[in-house]
Amino acid sequence: MKQPKIEIYTKLHCGYCHRAKRLLGEKGVEYEEHDITLGGVGRAQMLTRKPDARTVPQIFIDGRAIGGSDDLAQLEREGRLDALLGL
Repeated sequence: MKQPKIEIYTKLHCGYCHRAKRLLGEKGVEYEEHDITLGGVGRAQMLTRKPDARTVPQIFIDGRAIGGSDDLAQLEREGRLDALLGL
């Protein structure tokens, strides 16, 4: 199965961001990280994709907004994350 495109919007020193990236790393999947610590184009892009986003991380799998670190962990607990990651 082909791995979907995984994108994560993060900020420097964000514990939730580190937790989400660690889980994705443990799954052995590649992801594209967009650091929006200083705002700019990356933050604007995130808000275009998910206008109600107020926190990081914001995780997208094949363009679908997954949510944040807690949402990613919930998918893992429910046994649904592997299917989304193409594992």
